[in-house]
Amino acid sequence: MNDGEQQQEKGPQTEQPQLGNTNQMQQENQNQIYTFKAPWLIYAMGFQSKPTPQSRIAIGSMIEDIQNEVYILQLDKEQESFFKKAKFSHRYAPTKVLWIPDVEGKYPDLLATSGENLKVWEYDDQNAQVKIKWDLKNTSDFNAPLTSFDWSCKQQNYIGTASIDTTCTLWEIEKQTVFTQLIAHDKEVYDICFSVDHQIFASVGADGSCRQFDLRALDHSTVLFETENNNPIVRLAWNKMDTNYLAIIEMDVNYVTLLDTRQPLLPLAKLKNHKDYVNAIAWAPESTTHLCSVSDDSSALIWDFSELQNKQNDLNSIDPLLEYKAENEISNLSWSLTKVDQVSICYNKSCQILNV
Repeated sequence: MNDGEQQQEKGPQTEQPQLGNTNQMQQENQNQIYTFKAPWLIYAMGFQSKPTPQSRIAIGSMIEDIQNEVYILQLDKEQESFFKKAKFSHRYAPTKVLWIPDVEGKYPDLLATSGENLKVWEYDDQNAQVKIKWDLKNTSDFNAPLTSFDWSCKQQNYIGTASIDTTCTLWEIEKQTVFTQLIAHDKEVYDICFSVDHQIFASVGADGSCRQFDLRALDHSTVLFETENNNPIVRLAWNKMDTNYLAIIEMDVNYVTLLDTRQPLLPLAKLKNHKDYVNAIAWAPESTTHLCSVSDDSSALIWDFSELQNKQNDLNSIDPLLEYKAENEISNLSWSLTKVDQVSICYNKSCQILNV
């Protein structure tokens, strides 16, 4: 199953990742790649966010049929391979898979998925089984499909969903009730993300805007950014350490736009080294300035935008610190919250863990 080589286990970092130059890191990381081959195309994926010795990741199938699957994989570095711990069926391809953000290990192993609606699953590691815990649907007869969701890192009882019906919905999952639902955009909402300040979240959508909301004042929102010609914004990610910074991806562009919430409507920078459309972004869990992006050009790039301080005359001239080339177009990624030197990517039927 694995085409990588064994590496020495790294402990959790307490400082910002120490990243070298691009060519050096490319060479050093050749021996730090682990691959799982699935029987189907992979899109949705996410690292388990608990302080466990093992690296676990969930991956979802992308099959154009009702019946889909989610696998829970575990990395065995001694055997230099992944193995499948558990699997469960999923109606339609999941648009996102996310474990409860539980870096302190306080909660059961919960996993959420989005698609036709929001589902929360419980993983039993001892028996390697997964069972449905909550199937969360609005009370209306029609539930519009969900494009994405996010799980609050500070209030783990809150999950926010984004839908094609222009709404964002905040769920109190233990009560299985809607905390609030609001019309967030003029068109489909493509992504939602909580800030590290759990009262704040942002959303992006087909109307080309990025909007910020405050749970304490939901009667209005702040427009953080609007694209030229209303080009849809498909993804956003909030900095894990600093509430001022977000990153967004527009539809069919080869760059990542950085935003500073203190300067609405003015992009902080555009990271332009990709040669094809960017598909996903993720911030480093314990760094204020490191960001990863993946693209149809088969590359995963890690950036350090602290260089902006020295680039005041050319905010778009940052070069990536690390570049990894996959065998095909990379569709998604996940950066582990607990093993902060591990990034996972997927392309076609392959899931890889890279050590950075």
